[in-house]
Amino acid sequence: MRGAGAGAGLAGALILFFARFITAVRGRWAGVEPTDEQRIYFANHASHGDFVLIWTVLPRRMRFTTRPVAGSDYWLKGRLRRFIGCDVFNAVLIDRDRGSRTSDPVAQMTEALDAGSSLIVFPEGTRNTTDARLLPFKSGLFHLAQARPDVALVPAWIDNLNRVMPKGEFVPIPLICTVTFGAPLRLTEGETKQDFLARAEAALLALSPKANAS
Repeated sequence: MRGAGAGAGLAGALILFFARFITAVRGRWAGVEPTDEQRIYFANHASHGDFVLIWTVLPRRMRFTTRPVAGSDYWLKGRLRRFIGCDVFNAVLIDRDRGSRTSDPVAQMTEALDAGSSLIVFPEGTRNTTDARLLPFKSGLFHLAQARPDVALVPAWIDNLNRVMPKGEFVPIPLICTVTFGAPLRLTEGETKQDFLARAEAALLALSPKANAS
């Protein structure tokens, strides 16, 4: 969260309270500790509120240096969304339309990393509204890992948020949500894009409740 404006700070605190009140969200650090190490958190994507839950369970000191990567088509539509996306969360806004894009998304993300920020990314590229647990990962995560191989990639599985705010609904349904963080990954020497993305998908799926059900 950007701490520059009093209004943005107050809005961030209200969003934090609301997220905790509605979801009672809990963070589970299963394979990694919440340290100040620079990271790229990559998560499943079922709702526009996904990055809010990750941000909510991060320790306060880490929120100020962690920026979500999100679609500009959604977060620049209207004054309220723009305020939340830009002023409250200081999101790295990506144009998902290749035809209108004027900036390279990987360059935008590496610029944020080089400035010292950690990132929250969603490798599926769009919200998953199917019955599949994950959509196939886009290549961006591989290119990001290739560009900054020293930055740890931490899988984060968000559970239940799609049931709290089903698509097309405006009133959230109170349910307990969890964000489970797994062991960090790094791109290995000579690893192909296909192999790396398959390994990243498997690491994220391994954190899901279905994978851990007895």
